[in-house]
Amino acid sequence: MIERPRRLRQTPALRSLVAETRLHPRDLVLPVFVADGIEAPAPISSMPGVVHHTLASVVDVARRCVEAGLGGIMLFGVPRDRDKDATGSGAIDPHGILNVALRTVREAVGDDLVVMADTCLDEFTDHGHCGVLDDRGRVDNDATNELYAAMAVAQARAGAHVVAPSGMMDGQVAVIREALDREGFTDTVILAYAAKYASAFYGPFREAVQSSLQGDRRTYQQDSANIVESLREIDLDIAEGADIVMVKPAMSYLDVVAAAAERASVPVAAYQVSGEYAMIQAAAANGWIDLRGAALESLTSIRRAGAQVVLTYFALDVADWLA
Repeated sequence: MIERPRRLRQTPALRSLVAETRLHPRDLVLPVFVADGIEAPAPISSMPGVVHHTLASVVDVARRCVEAGLGGIMLFGVPRDRDKDATGSGAIDPHGILNVALRTVREAVGDDLVVMADTCLDEFTDHGHCGVLDDRGRVDNDATNELYAAMAVAQARAGAHVVAPSGMMDGQVAVIREALDREGFTDTVILAYAAKYASAFYGPFREAVQSSLQGDRRTYQQDSANIVESLREIDLDIAEGADIVMVKPAMSYLDVVAAAAERASVPVAAYQVSGEYAMIQAAAANGWIDLRGAALESLTSIRRAGAQVVLTYFALDVADWLA
């Protein structure tokens, strides 16, 4: 007898019926950038279709996320250069752009959308690193964690359902969990960037957050050659109290996503980062690939690898395509 697996591929309806992996808007989180000192949304040149939002326009996009049925929105703050300093104090200031944006969005959407906050200092420091520097110019792990704790509390107070420490400091999750609980924010979720690699695919993001970074972050972000190290980081973050763990970037690290999903006792997220998004947009703009097909295929692969939650700049587009 000839085996004929092709029977189940004959029509779109059949292929849909037996699909092993499904993509749904509820799986997706839209990252957005809220910039201080602008009067209208401003395009980000390396990320077609992505803008710097004003407080008014970010509320509009958050409401669109609710209407589209997305799972969440992740807010990144972009302060003015004059408001950056060596310790990133604007990240903790209740009047800083990110905390104001969190408060404004949460007031607009309530609990209809999961409001997430990027919990990192890099946008707010004048040197562009994810933490404070010691006398030798190195990132001081423990001093940085204390600032992360204060930042997370400020974000929870502003209305974030989820805080997302992304700086890859050792022990950051434990310090943040302790601070949140001490201040009464026991329900605030921690989404830990547990396996965040030092990647070439972050380039457009640096433009988006107007990064002041000189040099690189290879002393604290992970080496792209390693996976055992990533699994150790994931285990540590879960032990410290992470409610969700994330792998970043996604597409070049699908093996890490799959390994994390197999071993983690909490949900696994993955971030389709700015460079991944920009590559698809650029190739499509040149007529080399189909934008919709490539975006959906790439996101389905991330879900197939085991990510339950996917951060992607395509989130609203996908919701429209799947409607």
